[in-house]
Amino acid sequence: MAAQFGRRLAKGATTTAVAALAVAALSASQAPGVTADDNGRSTAAGAEASPDPSAGNGATGESPYYTDLPPLNTPSPAPTDGTSTSAPVESEAGIPATVLDAYKKAAAELQESKPGCNLPWQLLAAIGQVESGQARGGRVDADGTTTSRILGPQLDGNGFALIKDTDNGAYDGNSAYDSAVGPMQFIPSTWAWAGRDGNGDGVKDPNNVYDASLAAGHYLCRNGWDLSTDGDLDRAVLSYNPSRAYLNTVRSWLEYFRKGTHEIPDGTGTVPDSRSDGSGSSGSPSTPSSPSTPHTSKPSRPGSPSPTPPSTTPPSPGTPTTPPPTTPATPTQSVDHLADSGTAKLAAMAGDAFTEKISTKAENAAGKGVAKVRIRYTIVGDTDATFTGGEKVATALTDSSGVATAPALQAGETTGSFAVRATLIGRTVTGPIYSATVTQRVADTLVRTTDTALTCTPGGQFADAVQVKATYKKAVADKVAVTATLIKSADDATENDKGPYFKDADGKTVRTLTGLTTDADGLLKLPQLYSDDTTGTFVLRVTTAGGATLDVTLTVAAAADTSASPSPSPSASS
Repeated sequence: MAAQFGRRLAKGATTTAVAALAVAALSASQAPGVTADDNGRSTAAGAEASPDPSAGNGATGESPYYTDLPPLNTPSPAPTDGTSTSAPVESEAGIPATVLDAYKKAAAELQESKPGCNLPWQLLAAIGQVESGQARGGRVDADGTTTSRILGPQLDGNGFALIKDTDNGAYDGNSAYDSAVGPMQFIPSTWAWAGRDGNGDGVKDPNNVYDASLAAGHYLCRNGWDLSTDGDLDRAVLSYNPSRAYLNTVRSWLEYFRKGTHEIPDGTGTVPDSRSDGSGSSGSPSTPSSPSTPHTSKPSRPGSPSPTPPSTTPPSPGTPTTPPPTTPATPTQSVDHLADSGTAKLAAMAGDAFTEKISTKAENAAGKGVAKVRIRYTIVGDTDATFTGGEKVATALTDSSGVATAPALQAGETTGSFAVRATLIGRTVTGPIYSATVTQRVADTLVRTTDTALTCTPGGQFADAVQVKATYKKAVADKVAVTATLIKSADDATENDKGPYFKDADGKTVRTLTGLTTDADGLLKLPQLYSDDTTGTFVLRVTTAGGATLDVTLTVAAAADTSASPSPSPSASS
């Protein structure tokens, strides 16, 4: 949806004919289980009701939406139904950086909180494209809040649904009727229960792309829907806006984004041309066709005085007009480069969290820190390391001094070095690349879990198995590599060729075992020990990565003769 709408759906024969052609053109790709009523509205077999009675018209109150289809692969547009279309432009194929980040962050949160929903970020992108042209081409600040409010027409029943005011104008500036608000076009009554805080600032703002994207994700994931199935995906989208044409348009963009897209700087996207109410964009993304209410602060709470909407009355002929004020450069536009901000050496043992975090400073040309810009951190290289939460990509906002701190890194099991690249979201500027290293798991102490003497008779087997416990800095050392070798003596680590031994899978004698690892509790129980006919005292040496060593004494001796000697017979008396 564009900003506030000044034109309404004409009810003449021309518009009716165009609408009929549009429905006919879309009918071939109608979603399964969906039928249309006489007004082109859709009904879905098995579609479930909203969890809130006031949301019977979907999340948007059936407000108008953009009907432009994705760009074509061919240079010229495909045949149409007779209505005019403009050739696709390159920026239509990309998604503004902060908006894209919001979609991916919301999908990642839903993957963790509602994994059975299987929400793809591309579905949020498709809805964002149809509802607001990706927040009017990515006109958002570093927090993700739109630089001006995106409002739908007042839902007064005049060509649209009738929804009387539910928020005292707190979100839409209208205390008589509701309007859809923000980049995902929630009506206030739906936002009241569906709203989320997606950027962690403690406020649920429908004008914030992080908040709105997370809210849209939860809205689509309710009712136990699994969006990896066509039926549930259709039901979820139809619950957002119960229109067959809307569903088909969203699905077109979903498939388009699934085939790939790219990131473009904030504010450089284009606003689509055509809307479902018959109106369209002015063609300039920086000057939407209808005025928008300036949005410079968080929304007021329901019940607070509502802002007065700007006048839409054109000036009288001859009336001098004041030129619009020059838009000041945003913080993102003032960043000249990114620099390291005292990040210490990044190293961790496999499976552990890195104790040091990456810090990056955004600076302008004068070297002064720039606050409230968003920095993206991307892990690159052959590694299974992630940021806390399991993601390869994380974002952070710079503080008042211009410094952003990335979430903690979590080492995986792959050892070696990898890199973390810092980039500015919204613009391409020089950024540092941080090197990090994952070392193998180690132990510094190794002990037996019992002190039972280990003995065996020649040619027999030891009654007790050897079990050891590994620790590192007094903490359990799990998954540590262990080697066990039967050596000649404590002073000669050469593998012994006689005495105790292990057996391999084929039953053959082996006196060195490798590839052993401790369990989650740092414990390792060695295989059964046997002995040949050689008697004596032997040494089993157990070592770990990191240098922990334990020598275990093994004794092979003949069984003691415990039979009693016969008592002499008493002398016979003479």
